[in-house]
Amino acid sequence: MEGLALAAEARPSRLFVHTFGCQMNEYDSLRVQRLLAQDGYTLSSDPSEADVIFINTCSVREKAEQKVFSLLGRLRRFKQRKPSLVIVVGGCVAQQLGSALLERFPHVDLVVGTRALGSLPHLLRSLRGGTPRVAHLPEQDEEGWRELFGLTDTWRTDIVAPVTVMQGCDNFCTYCIVPYVRGRERSRPSGEILREVHLLVEKGAREVLLLGQNVNSYGRSLDEKLRFSDLLRMIARETDVARIRFTTSHPKDLTEDLVQCFSDIPQLCPHIHLPFQAGSDRVLERMNRRYTAQDYRRKVDLLRAACPEIGISADVMVGFPGETEEDFLATLDLIRDVRFDTLFSFRYSDRPFAAARLFPDKVSEAEKARRLTELQSLQAAITLEKNREEMGRVRPVLVESESKSKDGLMSGRTPQNRIVNFPGSPALKGRIVSVKITEAYAHSLKGRLLDEECSDTEAALPNRPFAGTELGDHGP
Repeated sequence: MEGLALAAEARPSRLFVHTFGCQMNEYDSLRVQRLLAQDGYTLSSDPSEADVIFINTCSVREKAEQKVFSLLGRLRRFKQRKPSLVIVVGGCVAQQLGSALLERFPHVDLVVGTRALGSLPHLLRSLRGGTPRVAHLPEQDEEGWRELFGLTDTWRTDIVAPVTVMQGCDNFCTYCIVPYVRGRERSRPSGEILREVHLLVEKGAREVLLLGQNVNSYGRSLDEKLRFSDLLRMIARETDVARIRFTTSHPKDLTEDLVQCFSDIPQLCPHIHLPFQAGSDRVLERMNRRYTAQDYRRKVDLLRAACPEIGISADVMVGFPGETEEDFLATLDLIRDVRFDTLFSFRYSDRPFAAARLFPDKVSEAEKARRLTELQSLQAAITLEKNREEMGRVRPVLVESESKSKDGLMSGRTPQNRIVNFPGSPALKGRIVSVKITEAYAHSLKGRLLDEECSDTEAALPNRPFAGTELGDHGP
């Protein structure tokens, strides 16, 4: 099919969005929805009713990429039933494969790279005008960047609102595809970020989640002299947001001024996601991580000295090429030493462009599976122990939604990012309430509502007795 001319319809065009992967992809999908809403699109929850299906993809791991291919295969029948349907693939798989996606999936009409999502309204209008199927993968797209991060009114938000502060990565870890599909680091101006946070708070957001492939390096590409710690202080000082979180951090760029923010900024939640990937210095060097296991332990010590109740989560990988049993045991030792609140653990897989795909001494899939099972068993025990330590304590919980169980429970998160379910009314959504923790499970806590709302000042101060102890005879 050389072109696609869509008949004009009286009703608004309907958009279905499916997102794979990280929180940054979720944020990009929200931005795409906003942009297309300005072009008259309404959001649909049913792909069979859609006029445009937008698939935002992830290729960081092979499994995520395979899920994308599976979904695209299933969408063929939608196109057969409705030839006017436009199927768009964006995100990292789009950037990685480009026109090869058009060849593999003839029912896909448009492939849009990670740097060009802001051009999507223009590209869809061109398709309506009869232009051929295309893969749009510019190295730079200044107009698309301005459109994607434009300062027009945010059309909807949730209680927790993501805000991208920078994109791309300059680290080139040898296992990672991100620099090749997201490009080099690029930070957004602070004024633009502050205006977006103001808009989100006006629309009802209570917490902002600042996103970037490596937020610790924020500001290096800007003309203004600004560190990430400076941006955090500006957001806390100049907006009314109740809570601030950020992800993801690279250990080598975790500076003392950023660590100090956890002590100085009441709105900054006492939680950090700090991937360590491996506990073996030999493996870390082959990964090009540029820190040692001892460096990582020292960073954790600094964080806990600045904020004793800080929650720490991380990413870890097993089966990197050349990883020996001794290397793997060093990773388990680091997990025992740090005692993470949560770990996201994965088996290594070769990724296109990444240097490690050419490394010798690959670990067998069976051995990777064994190591992953052992690691996850260790972490599951630690997580459950740490969750049980919460019992009897009172935590300020930001109520986000009804519980997934739909049994009269509400669900929210503590400042340390633990999920808490408790009996309550949907009217509590968006409030920060006092909850006494009564039960602990592998992945969540259960509690009892004490106060229908606590002050933002109390809720934002994790080291106050209110936030960490029972209102009674129990100590911290």
